[in-house]
Amino acid sequence: MFALIRARTGSPTRLASLGSPTMPSESRVAFDELLETLREVAGRYAGDEWMISTPDDVAGALRAVLHGLGTGLETQFEDDPRRPVFREIVTPWRKMLGDNPDARYHDAVVDPGGIYRVRGNTGGAVYVSFTVEAGIADGRMPARTAGVLNDADFGVAADGSFELTIGGPSRPRDWLGLPSDATRITVRHYWEQEQPPALPPAPSLALSIDLVEGDVADQSPVPTDGSVAASIRRIATFVRSRVMEATPPPGSAAPPAFVSQMPNRFVPPVPPGDHALAAADASYSLAPYLLGPDEALVMRVRWPDCRYGGVALWNRHLQTFDYLRGRVGLNRVQTVADADGSTTIVIAHRNPGVPNWLSTEGRPFGLVFWRFLLAAGEIDAIDAEVVPVDSLSPR
Repeated sequence: MFALIRARTGSPTRLASLGSPTMPSESRVAFDELLETLREVAGRYAGDEWMISTPDDVAGALRAVLHGLGTGLETQFEDDPRRPVFREIVTPWRKMLGDNPDARYHDAVVDPGGIYRVRGNTGGAVYVSFTVEAGIADGRMPARTAGVLNDADFGVAADGSFELTIGGPSRPRDWLGLPSDATRITVRHYWEQEQPPALPPAPSLALSIDLVEGDVADQSPVPTDGSVAASIRRIATFVRSRVMEATPPPGSAAPPAFVSQMPNRFVPPVPPGDHALAAADASYSLAPYLLGPDEALVMRVRWPDCRYGGVALWNRHLQTFDYLRGRVGLNRVQTVADADGSTTIVIAHRNPGVPNWLSTEGRPFGLVFWRFLLAAGEIDAIDAEVVPVDSLSPR
């Protein structure tokens, strides 16, 4: 191969000169800006401004920054609304923005001037939805969720396959509109089963998206200095917005209505409204837990009539605990019910010998996130109390 290149360029010296510009290219400037962004984000996010101090806390924050970088590279760097591709937003080893072991998430870039055909399969999921992310583009955090279409509103064949249209004139069914500021489509699949569906081998979802009509600018198939520079800058913006804006410094911003500011106490589950990157047909309740070495948080829930109900443990960076090595969440199928039909779930540092135990992995602080999808009627509040772990009787 090198001999062929040498024959066409004249000499190795000539080849070297082609790769050594005398003036900084725009892409090199953008790359240096990305490195500076990573330095700034890591310095601030893994420091006093976010109340990060211990070596382990710093390591966790830097891990979150790198997961954000990895997600940006996977989902944002090679972006083309004329030829979009659904890519996995999170994996068991690349997490951000509140993932769930019972779910798989994909997204793709779209242009509001386009009409797209989407095909896929439920893969046995109990819930599938498409949401439109709208607002600022170019890697920035979306401003809002601008539309949702779940599998109750589009046809699903006996084998789980489906087809729908996104964008263009309104259609009576199997259609989701694109407002003028639409930027991306997020797909959610949720399962209620014993094995987390995100663990390999994951079910095939056969997701595809194709532009079939509309005025969407074409992009050159050959990377240019300008296009690569734009992609690099999109990554820098993505990391900054998803890491620092999604999880602002403690106490610096009012939390959403579904977030409790009191440890070990939950607010009633409520829909998120048009909160960006949320499922608009879900109800959420989140609270921090704070537990001593011999304490347990006992939570009691009466599962509502819904498509999916479950709880997951996150660290402060909105990443699930490690479900490659253990159970970090529970859905209705995985839980054992009490005699009265309710369910008791226990969070503790060690196994108390009772059903429905979730390990803290030794973390004295974390986040507890409840999800209920397509719930019918009101959802009872989650009752919770802290008790000595030795007071729990094995059964």
